Amino acid sequence: MPVDPYIVALLATVGVAALVPARGGAADAASGASTAAVSFLFFLYGARLSTREALDGLKHWRLHLTVLACTFVVFPLLGLAAKGLVPYVLTPALYSGFLFLTLVPSTIQSSIAFTSMARGNVPAAICAGSFSSLAGIVLTPLLAAALLGGTGGGFSADSVVKIVVRLLVPFVAGQLLRRWVGGFLSRHKKVLGYVDRGSILLVVYTAFSEGMVQGIWHQVTPLRLLALLGVEAVLLTVMLVLTWYGAKRLGFGRGDRVAIQFAGSKKSLAAGLPMASILFGAHASLAVLPLMLFHQMQLMVCAVIAKRRSRDPVGFGGEEAVSGARPGGARRTAAGTAPRSG
Repeated sequence: MPVDPYIVALLATVGVAALVPARGGAADAASGASTAAVSFLFFLYGARLSTREALDGLKHWRLHLTVLACTFVVFPLLGLAAKGLVPYVLTPALYSGFLFLTLVPSTIQSSIAFTSMARGNVPAAICAGSFSSLAGIVLTPLLAAALLGGTGGGFSADSVVKIVVRLLVPFVAGQLLRRWVGGFLSRHKKVLGYVDRGSILLVVYTAFSEGMVQGIWHQVTPLRLLALLGVEAVLLTVMLVLTWYGAKRLGFGRGDRVAIQFAGSKKSLAAGLPMASILFGAHASLAVLPLMLFHQMQLMVCAVIAKRRSRDPVGFGGEEAVSGARPGGARRTAAGTAPRSG
């Protein structure tokens, strides 16, 4: 079971923020740099998303609606149901972060990688992850406004405006400029990948520095963290079961069920962290903790499931394993794709 090296980097960043938090003028500088990095990050997201691929993917609209329903309807309903665990299992602050976790869009890279590994419908996974990320820019803050309300720490209606200005506007600008910058981004994909991850690390450092200065880490005990892990394990198990067997009841083939399971049961760390930094302000450190833990858990569990699915017969369920894709397409994708934080 893989331990994502990026999670190690995130934890190291948390450690640095705990030992050397940014204060005073340094905190203002880190906050400004974090804001600029997040906007640039979403500009890159917009510039990379192929409009043609997105439009082609609309042909498989039933699958995409199913993934969106899992991500933005079923997940939040389970998050609301967990409110009964407060304050006996989860503290109010941890519950706010847990509920926010259920509102975040799905991943792109890891969903594609695991779908490919399991010989599922890779084109569908690409489009489903892209649609979820795009929808999340709008739906996540709206759902947070409706469900978190005043419990989200620094959350306010002004946060929605900040989401639009800092995330949606750069994303749209990236789409509009894709014609001119798309080739450059493709040629320097590896270097820009470091920019992506470096931006997220800066967001994490800023958020956890603010948390240390505010002293909010005194609210969390090791027992509470274990309880949070247990609740998240139940959440992931329920979603993996619902996406697999629910897709079967809806009449999807094996390849589509694989894509739905991996795209509909996961949450994006890359999209969630920048949004949390805006929505929760000084309380962002506790808010992103559930998401960071869930992200690593989903990678470990889905890696095991994908490996088991890869051993399914090609004719499993009376159909081709990769529906909607050319024979061998999933294998070619698997060779060059590895799960990344998405």
